[in-house]
Amino acid sequence: MTTLFGRFARHFACLVGFVVVAACSSPTPSGAAPYAAIVQDARTGEVLYTENANTRLHPASLTKMMTLYIAFEDIERGKLSLDTMVTVSKNAASQPPSRLGLKAGQKIAMRYLIRAAAIKSANDAAAAIGDHIGGNEAAFAARMTRTAKALGMRNSTFKNANGLTASGHLSTAQDMNLLGRRLFYDFPQYYNIFSRRTTDAGLAQVRNTNTRFLDAYKGADGIKTGYTVAAGFNLTGSAERGGVRIIATVFGGKSTAARNAKMAELLDLGFRKAPANAPTNAPPAPQYQGDVEAPLLSQADDLPEVPGGAGKTIRLTMTMSKSPRPMARPTAADVAATSVAVAAIEDSIAAALAEAVAEPAPTGTLDAQVEALADAEPAAPLNDAALTKLAAAAPPARPVELAQTEDEPASDAVEVPADLALAQTPTDPAPETGTLDAQAMALADLGDDLTISDPVALVGVAAATVKPMTRKAPIFDRVAENQATTEEADPVVIRLSTSNARHWGVHLGKFNTRGEAERVLLKTQLTESATLNEGLRKVVQNGGAYQANFMGLTREQADMACRRLQARAVQCFTMGP
Repeated sequence: MTTLFGRFARHFACLVGFVVVAACSSPTPSGAAPYAAIVQDARTGEVLYTENANTRLHPASLTKMMTLYIAFEDIERGKLSLDTMVTVSKNAASQPPSRLGLKAGQKIAMRYLIRAAAIKSANDAAAAIGDHIGGNEAAFAARMTRTAKALGMRNSTFKNANGLTASGHLSTAQDMNLLGRRLFYDFPQYYNIFSRRTTDAGLAQVRNTNTRFLDAYKGADGIKTGYTVAAGFNLTGSAERGGVRIIATVFGGKSTAARNAKMAELLDLGFRKAPANAPTNAPPAPQYQGDVEAPLLSQADDLPEVPGGAGKTIRLTMTMSKSPRPMARPTAADVAATSVAVAAIEDSIAAALAEAVAEPAPTGTLDAQVEALADAEPAAPLNDAALTKLAAAAPPARPVELAQTEDEPASDAVEVPADLALAQTPTDPAPETGTLDAQAMALADLGDDLTISDPVALVGVAAATVKPMTRKAPIFDRVAENQATTEEADPVVIRLSTSNARHWGVHLGKFNTRGEAERVLLKTQLTESATLNEGLRKVVQNGGAYQANFMGLTREQADMACRRLQARAVQCFTMGP
């Protein structure tokens, strides 16, 4: 009997011990998770209430706010679009609930993954986003941590994209509150997703995990819930009433109901303390360090254009290291010079418009001659064969006056046709015979229209007996050197040197022929003489084309000329040294 009782006692003791051991080894209840909270005025960022706000705790699925922030960031940069097809990795497909039900190798649009991660808090969807953007879980987690530092989240480190408990995966209530405010201000076009009660996630219609709070609290429109055994019930919530927006975060709630009640209490506190007419101070752009943003900026030009994606947005840090001295106010002379230049440009544009619509100049006028000269095709240069042919076809030289030498007989005289005898009707007294004036007048009276109707005959002249002819008068009259009384005139510059900073030019384009290039240069100089009159027209042959350039200009002249020509729809660009 004693033996049976002893056995019973031993069995009972063993059973009690087993129960105690099992109880001690069970998971820590959610109520044991540390509590933390913070309340901020979302408009100004002012902190209205805190409790353990900087204690590093497990964020649970609040982590997905960072995953979504990076996804929105890449969409804005143009690296992704909502329609980008994502191939589900094995890592994503193996995540525990909550899940969308993804399978390894499956393809699904990015928009459905974002919806599932934001509304259903699907762990597999968040992991698929991270693996697609980062390449693998570790690389994406490292980017999450770097992005957190750029946003000012000083106490956050991440190990995965969905928030499942992992060693070193920690954040604070203050950091998560800051991240929720960033989502509202940095991506307002996507913020409305957090207030949807249900949505189509591609594979299924999913329901918001925050529906109870959204329905129960007036003005609530987000943001994200989270729960793990180690973290407890977490929530970052936001609400707006009467133009006042409050954002708050709770860590370590004991249950969904207790967490929602605490969030309502914190938001009420915020609406009581926040002023009605506070200014809106949006958070500054993320301050990325060189090891984070520099590679992204260097690859920005090579990013593929994604159909349906947003344009590339590159954010630069424009913080000034020193304060430059402000520019001096323009003087009255500067203002006057600017007014004159603007008036000249306006006059030039008006003249160009008038020229474009003007009727052709009347025949015989100077304007008609200028237009004909600009449009004329310059004669092609003559080659050696053409020059030889022209010389052979030229008429014999025209004698003006031939004198008989004293030693030659009368039969050796040169016969000149009778029609060369021209009458002269002087209006002034005839100059003295033999002077330079007399010779000039004789040549002038002959005129350019004088022709020889019959060939000149040389009668009875032997080659051996031909002697040089003597002239009746000297070619010029000697002038005394001491008679000059006027001072020597200053030399007239007819071509500008390309020195003294005149190393700039204007290029008008390439043309098929030299004549076309020269015609364009001449016409352009005539119509834009105000700036190009001092330039040198130059045609440069390059391969099979002819470049039309104006050279010998200063930089200011070249810039002004090109601007005025472009105002007339003439293509050009400046050339520098």
